[in-house]
Amino acid sequence: MSRAPVAPENAPHADEERLADAVRRISAVRSRGLRRSLLVGTGLFAAVVAVFGLSLGFGDMVMPIGKVVATLFGGGDGGSRFVVLELRLPRALLAVLVGTAFGLSGAVFQTVLRNPLASPDLIGISAGASAVAVTAALLFQVSGIALSVSALTGSLAAGAAIYLLAWRQGVAGQRLVLVGIGVGMGLSSIVWYVMARSDVTDAQEAFRWLAGSLNGRSWGQVWPLLTALGLLVPLTVLAAHVLRPLQLGDDAAAGLGAKVERGRLALLACATALAGVATAAAGPVGFVAFVAAPIARRLVPGRGAALPQAALTGALLVLVADFAAQHALPSVQLPVGVATSILGAPYLLLLLARANRVGSGG
Repeated sequence: MSRAPVAPENAPHADEERLADAVRRISAVRSRGLRRSLLVGTGLFAAVVAVFGLSLGFGDMVMPIGKVVATLFGGGDGGSRFVVLELRLPRALLAVLVGTAFGLSGAVFQTVLRNPLASPDLIGISAGASAVAVTAALLFQVSGIALSVSALTGSLAAGAAIYLLAWRQGVAGQRLVLVGIGVGMGLSSIVWYVMARSDVTDAQEAFRWLAGSLNGRSWGQVWPLLTALGLLVPLTVLAAHVLRPLQLGDDAAAGLGAKVERGRLALLACATALAGVATAAAGPVGFVAFVAAPIARRLVPGRGAALPQAALTGALLVLVADFAAQHALPSVQLPVGVATSILGAPYLLLLLARANRVGSGG
């Protein structure tokens, strides 16, 4: 009579060793990802600081970095204090804040909706801010803080309308993007209609704002935006705890205990408000929200939404674009939106070309 084979006594130990080895490999991968994430974040922050210092020191009146630092800490003569503290510092700070807001907003939109086209400047959020702000300025002569509030109100109203129109027992990313593009086109037609009926001089001013500009900005735009981001960034971080489950799909996220629709709505509301306050401060600066997140995700692959890196990438993009817009052409200061569009438009065409190849089986 044959006997059944007996498992070796060391088999349980071998299984334990394989399990321990798998755990060590996973921990090593996570550690490498975390180190790369920290390294990229540190590098982006250093680049932001470097370009920020360059923006403060370079211009019609060139100052060495030592003099700039001394002026920032209370030194320097009256001329350097006026140039650095009143002209260049608020503009550079506003570029950082606007880029941070747009970069963070774009990263949240694209991650939540799982669509690379889900950017506030493409799905109607910025168009809503523009429509209300231009209408308020040209038809009702609204200006100052009231104009900024009008732009924020327009972005929130557009976001709410897009969400409601896209609702079908929940919100699918592709449907919301398509609805947003349609709503954005309708709102843009309102902008151009109002401009066509307005005085030429007023329409020119509105057109400069629509291009997205930091020209002539002062502390009056910095403090409201800084206050708004001081509230919105922590709220976005708190709401972002559902991002990882949402990336797995609605069913998987619900299976993990995530409140899918409530979490999605909270994140979209924060992202809409971020885009709204940035637009209120500098106009609809194009393509920053669109390209910041993809760049950040390429720098830190496998780290999900990469929200801190996207925010820093957005800040760096706006700083570099504004520096180029100020100094690329002699005696001409271009709107920063022109420079960001030069970067973003080719990326959009490339993305659409890739999608077309995939859709056609190519």
